[in-house]
Amino acid sequence: MTEEKRNPAVSADGAVLADGDGTAGELLIVSTLKARVGGSGRLVLTRKFVEGMNAYAAYWPGPVAVLVSTTDERESNLDPVEVDDATAQFRVEVLPDSVYEQAQRLSRAALVLASVVSKDICLAGLCRTAGVPVVCVSEHSLRTRKQMVEAATSNPLLRIRRKLWESRTERRLCKLAAQAVGIQCNGTPTFEAYARLNPRPLLFFDSRVTSDVVASQEEIRNRSEALLSGAPLRLAFSGRLIAMKGVDHLPVVAEELRRLGVPFMLDICGGGMLEQPIRHRIENAGMGDCVRLRGVLDFHTELVPFIKNSVDLFVCCHVQGDPSCTYLETMACGTPIAGYANEAFRGILKESGVGWATAMNKPRQLARLIAVLHRDRAALVRAAFEAREFAIQHTFENTFRRRVEHMLECCRAWRAGTGAAA
Repeated sequence: MTEEKRNPAVSADGAVLADGDGTAGELLIVSTLKARVGGSGRLVLTRKFVEGMNAYAAYWPGPVAVLVSTTDERESNLDPVEVDDATAQFRVEVLPDSVYEQAQRLSRAALVLASVVSKDICLAGLCRTAGVPVVCVSEHSLRTRKQMVEAATSNPLLRIRRKLWESRTERRLCKLAAQAVGIQCNGTPTFEAYARLNPRPLLFFDSRVTSDVVASQEEIRNRSEALLSGAPLRLAFSGRLIAMKGVDHLPVVAEELRRLGVPFMLDICGGGMLEQPIRHRIENAGMGDCVRLRGVLDFHTELVPFIKNSVDLFVCCHVQGDPSCTYLETMACGTPIAGYANEAFRGILKESGVGWATAMNKPRQLARLIAVLHRDRAALVRAAFEAREFAIQHTFENTFRRRVEHMLECCRAWRAGTGAAA
């Protein structure tokens, strides 16, 4: 890609944080997402990832590059795209194999952004050796990582070994978090776990919804007319149809709602390995009239308009505390959430005061909560407006602007000699 002069980074109050001529140097991002080589020879990543990298490039006053590993395996993510060097605002590079070449590449960066995961610990060590500041990104607490192992591993012995490995790795992750010049925590669980270890922690909530897409008050009022008229509740779930997302609990929720006599329509949006088992259970239970599998919807042109205009309540059975962008994206559509009280959703409830949670892995209890909300539809309408107000504070642009402001602050601290230990 050809280098182009970017606008200076600007803070929320309009102050210029750095010059726009590249004086901030290069932001180098070490990706945990592996790239696949597409049919045209270009690297295949996800649309969400590409949009995020372009957002960094929009606010960082200098060049932005991404280091990725490659794989022959297909990802389970729903939005793969080939990266076009001519249109991307960042440069993609394959992570070198040798430690020497890795160190050489890292040494040219002004700041490295790396995830607090095991494979990046060595890279962060190389950065310290080269005198390059590192800002860590943390997504999962130890508890969440163990929950993810529990959901994804059926072999009991393998499950035990993987959980032990996560516990043993935690000490090294905490050391990395402490040594970084700053840490960015996606969601409250990881913020509570690691923020105390670092002098410059930042809490953020991941979302792809831009400010122009957030539901308007008029859209919420229009959608609420059917809800307040007594029409069947319009429920929905969107995401990958895998065990970690608890999607196999959704048919149980639907069965209990039907038993309780609650009029509803549940739309399940997405694809994954559990799609056919869910379809069979719906058919065998004779619930085809009230539960629909809608497949994978394009996020911007199909899913967001659908959630904004046609969903009264989002049903979230996530069985672990993954800081899913689903929470903020749903709230940005002016749609409240009822779900399991995993640590990520509990954090959203604490910060926003919007939504309802029940005990983990209790789908019938979740259905009974929805039945209560069915009888108090005004509460759903109030929550819709409140969800929108919280999401406005955490739009895609606001989140990435704050993250870049934080990285520039970390750069200044490092140059002033007040950064974390290297």
